[in-house]
This record gives sequence, C-alpha cells and structure tokens, in this order.
Amino acid sequence: MDDKLSMRDHYDAKISRTTRAFGLGWGCGYRTLQSICSWIIANGPPKTASSGEVPNIPTIQQTLVEIKDKPERFFGSREWIGTLEAIYVIDTLYDVSCKVLHIARSDSIAKHADTLRDYFEQYGGLIMMGGDMDAASKGIAGIHVSVDQDVYLLVVDPHFVGRIKTKEELYTKEYVKWQKVEDFVDSSFYNLCLPMLKSRELAA
Repeated sequence: MDDKLSMRDHYDAKISRTTRAFGLGWGCGYRTLQSICSWIIANGPPKTASSGEVPNIPTIQQTLVEIKDKPERFFGSREWIGTLEAIYVIDTLYDVSCKVLHIARSDSIAKHADTLRDYFEQYGGLIMMGGDMDAASKGIAGIHVSVDQDVYLLVVDPHFVGRIKTKEELYTKEYVKWQKVEDFVDSSFYNLCLPMLKSRELAA
C-alpha cells in the first residue's frame, strides 16, 4: 500500500527570517521552534494573551533562562538550541506537552515509521528533528511509505534566506523535500519533538 500522511492546517514557516544581530541563515533550531509555535497558535488557545505572537529569539532565550535551563549569559548569545530546549519552551509558553522520540545511532528511522504515521494521523502537527553528527535542526511535516516499503520524511529546512516568490521555489531549491530515511546521517542519533496538540481539523 502506498501511504502518505502529512501535517494538518497552516503555520507560518520561519525559514527566511532572523534578526540582524544574529545574522542571516543562523539559528535553525530557533526557526524550527518558531514554526511549531506558529502552528500551535493557529490550532489551540494560547496559554496567555501575550503568547498569541510567535516568540522571537530573545524571548525564547529569556524563557530558557527563567526556567533555569540556561545560565544568565545565554540571553543575547549565539548559542544554539536543540529539541529538548524546544520542548521546554513549548511547555512553558503554551502548556502543551511534547512526546520525545529518541532514535539511537544503532537504530533505524524506518523502525519508527508507525509512530510517526500515527502522530500525523492523530495530531497532524509539525515535528522538530535534530541530532548530534547531523546537528542541523529541521521540521518534519509528513511521512510517506511506498508500495515497496521505502520510508520518506517530508523535510522543511529552515535555512532558506530571502523572500519566497512561489512555493515551487521551495521545492526546486529543496528547502521542502521528501527525503528517504536512508539518506539521513546514520552515524547520528536523532531526537524528535512531537507536540501533543491536535490540529483543529482533527479535533473537530
């Protein structure tokens, strides 16, 4: 069976925006988190009135400092964030819990296809994915299992810089692409953040 599932409802992809203080193209973890925050805002009631806006990088850093995950010097720094920091921010700002899916170096992403398929079927959200050897954060917006049981993930790369003229441009430049799981870095472990909030379409 040819099986393809992807996220539901819209979000504002934070792939072309960053502050001048941090530099263009920097902060993929922040921008993937911002994209997830946008999806959460669009699909669930924010925890507070102020959380109706997608948090900027200083707000994300300040949140991590306030919950004692990071030291004071982290605020205003160029230090990266990963999947675990994203989970802390989502929980603090929106009171939305996240499931952590850890894929060890010795493990296969394909072995977790059912978990990812169930997530998109039941929740329809945007997943954050990051690793160690493959340190670049990325959004996962869908899963496809071919008739030959080949597994592909729909990857949203937050490194795009500039203005998007057409959505086709994102595909031709491969900032949004279906990537076979064997093409991920097999020497890297991966942590995935799955927000446990149902899309409005699925919750209706």
